[in-house]
Amino acid sequence: MNRTEALRQKDREGIWHPFTQMADWEKEAPLIIERAEGNTLIDTEGRRYFDGVSSLWVNLFGHRRPEIDAAIRFQLDRLAHSTFLGLSHVPAIELSERLLSAVPDGLSRVFYSDNGSTAMEIAIKMALQYWQQNVGGNKRQTFMTLTEAYHGDTIGAVSAGGIDLFHRIFQPLLFTTRRIPTPHCYRCPYGMKRMSCAMECATRMEDEVRHHREELAAVIVEPLVQGAAGMLLMPEGYLARLRNVTRECGVLLICDEVATGFGRTGTMFACGQEGVAPDIMAVAKGLTGGYLPLAATLTTEGVYDAFLGRYEEFKAFFHGHSYTANPLGCAAALATLSIFETQGVLDHVASLSGVMTEELAKLAGSRWIGDIRQKGLMVGIEIVADRETKEPFPPEMRVGQRVIRRVRDKGIIIRPLGDVIVLMPPLSSTEGEIRHLVASVGWAIDSVLSE
Repeated sequence: MNRTEALRQKDREGIWHPFTQMADWEKEAPLIIERAEGNTLIDTEGRRYFDGVSSLWVNLFGHRRPEIDAAIRFQLDRLAHSTFLGLSHVPAIELSERLLSAVPDGLSRVFYSDNGSTAMEIAIKMALQYWQQNVGGNKRQTFMTLTEAYHGDTIGAVSAGGIDLFHRIFQPLLFTTRRIPTPHCYRCPYGMKRMSCAMECATRMEDEVRHHREELAAVIVEPLVQGAAGMLLMPEGYLARLRNVTRECGVLLICDEVATGFGRTGTMFACGQEGVAPDIMAVAKGLTGGYLPLAATLTTEGVYDAFLGRYEEFKAFFHGHSYTANPLGCAAALATLSIFETQGVLDHVASLSGVMTEELAKLAGSRWIGDIRQKGLMVGIEIVADRETKEPFPPEMRVGQRVIRRVRDKGIIIRPLGDVIVLMPPLSSTEGEIRHLVASVGWAIDSVLSE
């Protein structure tokens, strides 16, 4: 047994992988990644693969980025970790200042945690306690969410989610939310054409918020792109109308920028494309450039002020984590923000997005592709059995899984969402890598389905 097979055997004997049917995993010969360079992952056999899904949407500037490596080493010589309960430290203070200068206007406070799910859990708890500590707040206990939403896997975040496959089994543990239809207009919930659907979704959303204004604590959305739902795109103007109606009705707006933040949609944060400043915003994933677990929940001063009071009033936010504001993570995040500030990242993303659009257009005529959805460098290619009716393939055919396995023959690693092939390349990708990525996916789709 060679080294790779020995490692696979140990993996099968002791590890339980996320979002994975382990009965299938135990029959496979999985890749085992050992090293990385730039946008490339290298397995234990020395084979090289383009990281086409940014190591699950986190890696921004490639692996072993010198600036981030150096920042972590520098911090490691000073402080690896210290509690954030009752103490503070230099990198967290510096990061809060830099982060607040990058986010939408009006956000003025940073609450640190360690991943996107916990950042959203914090946002939900903050919104509820905010209203509990405001006059008449006991009435404000309902959250409005979108169908097909995904906000993480902790219980509060799951309650705000709407993907049945992930969430149905946990229903006995969840609190109820008021759901409104996802406004992606691909399969219109009202049976309308795309443009009419966009207008109808926005109008009905406004009506729902106004009708339930006295009970709503907050509306929760992934701005512009619902990632885990299959890269579903909001119609233009929907987010701005949502911000306007929530402000009109005095309802908090929570924006989950965990996946969309840090340049993925073409702007630093997706909210910025419609001039939206939420009351609470969650960020994670790309915050450290994909190096270390770190997240933040940002709020306005108005939200923060509701938690101020005398000690004996117990208005403090009773929530925290052992590794809150880990100094190594903060150092990586500071280096990440410096790269954005000094190296023209967003201009490069704009150029790559244009190349991506150009290459995706070449796939649009495929009989197997029902829809191609793109916002910046976030892409979903939906594979269907019938292009006209959008009829899906039976799940037992595992079409998405077969396509991503086949594309490894071209030296690319990606991951599907069911039969939606997700492309989320690093922001540091080259034009050549983008062209190769899209062409290889098109080849893999045709190769698998022609069989």
